[in-house]
Amino acid sequence: MTVTATQTKRRGRVRAGALIVAVVVLGAGLYWFQPWKLWQDETVKETLPTATAPATATPRSSGPAPSGPQAIAQGTLISHEHATTGTVKLIRLPDGSRTLRFENLDTSNGPDLRVWLTDAPVKEGTAGWRVFDDGKYVSLGKLKGNKGDQNYEIPADVNLADYTSVTIWCDRFDVSFGAAALTSA
Repeated sequence: MTVTATQTKRRGRVRAGALIVAVVVLGAGLYWFQPWKLWQDETVKETLPTATAPATATPRSSGPAPSGPQAIAQGTLISHEHATTGTVKLIRLPDGSRTLRFENLDTSNGPDLRVWLTDAPVKEGTAGWRVFDDGKYVSLGKLKGNKGDQNYEIPADVNLADYTSVTIWCDRFDVSFGAAALTSA
């Protein structure tokens, strides 16, 4: 059996088409999963924010404003999809503003990581991976880095009584990298 020139050209076109499809699929997969981030650490070392104390009592309290930052809630991070450690603190500054602070954070890097305050209970193991978008949550922004100490401003209109936990949420894959239940400090 002999192969004609037409059959050879057809095979070449099929191979070229398959190669183009493979390159497009590989490129899309790399963009979507961003596997290189698993080997890239981004360390952030922010100090606790300071704010000047107002001359009068804050609208959220009946007494004089505290002279320094005060922890109002805190928790310890547990691992979900990726090993995650560190502590979380909700801090009220002397001017009445509030900040969420990660201390000694250590987790994996990943695509589209967010910091969320949520009303979901923190569950260990795979049962806790996907619960945080089932109820009420507020995004405080993109995770600044996967290691270190970092601060996230909490908007003034957020009622902290509505939220009981914090998660590092991968918005791309709808999964928690790690989370902490918040308890009064």
